[in-house]
Amino acid sequence: MFVAALELVDFRSYSLVQIDLEPGVTVLVGRNGQGKTNIAEAIGYLATLGSHRVASDQPLVRRGAERAVVRAAVERLGRRLLLEIEIVPGKSNRARINKSPLPRSREMLGVLRAVVFAPEDLGLVRGDPDSRRGFLDDLMILRTPRLAGVKSDYDRMLKQRNALLKSAAATRGSFDATTLTVWNDHLVQLGSEVLQARLALVSELRAPVAKAYADLAPAGGDTGLDYKASWCDGSPLDRLASRGEIASELRLALERVEREELQRGVTLAGPHRDDLVLLLGDHPAKGYASHGESWSMVLSLRLASFELLRADGDDPVLILDDVFAELDATRRDRLAQMVGGAEQVLVTAAVAEDIPVTLSGSRFTVDSGQVRREF
Repeated sequence: MFVAALELVDFRSYSLVQIDLEPGVTVLVGRNGQGKTNIAEAIGYLATLGSHRVASDQPLVRRGAERAVVRAAVERLGRRLLLEIEIVPGKSNRARINKSPLPRSREMLGVLRAVVFAPEDLGLVRGDPDSRRGFLDDLMILRTPRLAGVKSDYDRMLKQRNALLKSAAATRGSFDATTLTVWNDHLVQLGSEVLQARLALVSELRAPVAKAYADLAPAGGDTGLDYKASWCDGSPLDRLASRGEIASELRLALERVEREELQRGVTLAGPHRDDLVLLLGDHPAKGYASHGESWSMVLSLRLASFELLRADGDDPVLILDDVFAELDATRRDRLAQMVGGAEQVLVTAAVAEDIPVTLSGSRFTVDSGQVRREF
């Protein structure tokens, strides 16, 4: 799989830019603030319908414009597909494949698959649990796109259940218990499906994460992953083998916390409160990992994601957004060796010398919003 052509209209700093791309390595070099990361971000957005830099769509639309368009020709398994997403802040985005509108933009998920490495990834180690939950959810949806609907339904249900609990708390417990029972059933049904997918994913990630970390930092020691939920006594959930067992445990948790939920007006049990614990030896990486260890861990998570997606049938597009500047020379060379065989690798850098010579290929200069190919 590779992106053969990219067009941006009113996206970030670009009023219009068109770029022809090829398989193999493509390098975008330019000083900070010139627009190279915007190109990487646009391809990542087409794959995930989200940005690796910001939480909302508003910053993606060029100042003064009402909407932005990202359009790409994608070669996959011998077929060329034209993907297009129209980003309209405050409204539903519109997606097309081969110029045919899709009923919902999320139906484009899975057509283009990409793995993005970026400086923001340090949040996977140092940040709050929501960043690690987001990592799992993005990957599970790339692999199984229908789960985007399940996760969306869960998030919508959670807002409505929280509204009921907030109302009950404000009226000191005066509420319709039957209504809460209905929302509990929805939470268990949807939450158990999300949990089952996350648990399976964590299990599949353990071996490739450990291998990638050992390759990047041979003297770095062992790594591990645990999926933990505070509503399940803080213990790992791996022991729950089936969705039925997960659902039963989640329902019991809701019964245990019901009184507290009614007092506080918020849902206290469910996958929205879980965490992916990253381990270095016997210690959590958060709070213990050095800068180099943190980078090795997040790179290992992304490399493991790439391997799982590749095992599903074809190589995802690899995007290394300003990553090499954060690494020492040894890690640069090792990372370059590990990703060089991917079908398409897109690299951005402020300084060309940061990129290992082994990652040679097409090169573009990005300056003041202009993208020029070097020959």
